[in-house]
Amino acid sequence: MGRNCPFVAIARQLLRAPSTISREVGRNGGRAGYRAARSDQVTWDRALRPKLCKLACRRSLCRTILGKLERKWWPQQIAGWLKRTHPDDENARVSHETIHRSLFIQTRGVLKKELLAHLRATRAIRRSRHASLKRDGLGQIKDAVSIRERPAGAQDRAIPGHCHPRPTGRGI
Repeated sequence: MGRNCPFVAIARQLLRAPSTISREVGRNGGRAGYRAARSDQVTWDRALRPKLCKLACRRSLCRTILGKLERKWWPQQIAGWLKRTHPDDENARVSHETIHRSLFIQTRGVLKKELLAHLRATRAIRRSRHASLKRDGLGQIKDAVSIRERPAGAQDRAIPGHCHPRPTGRGI
């Protein structure tokens, strides 16, 4: 496949969507600068874990965020302001989740614990929505009966469809 081969033809050959090919080529130098081996190495390098927190690497960005938090700005407001203020500089922006993570995960040690007092919603730890559903008992079966407590007749499966007897509510 040559340098001028359409993305659609490349995508068909690789069994991928043309948008995936276009994104990959654009991310790695464009049509003129794309080199497969270099792009593959860069992709592996990007995927290395654990990654350093953006706030740990960029002290000026950290100071800016600290100032906004002290003025009672929400992490979402800060992230939006950074995006508007620095539209072309990816290194001068962070997501609101990065700010939250830096506040709530003490092992990162990037933002001071005292700043938690500046947040409007004060919690000891930030939990995912999934974790809070479990805590509230949502997604759990109420009054569940263990399979070990089924009647002996159901154990031998002699009667098709035999199950735990339940009242039908029909008065029969």
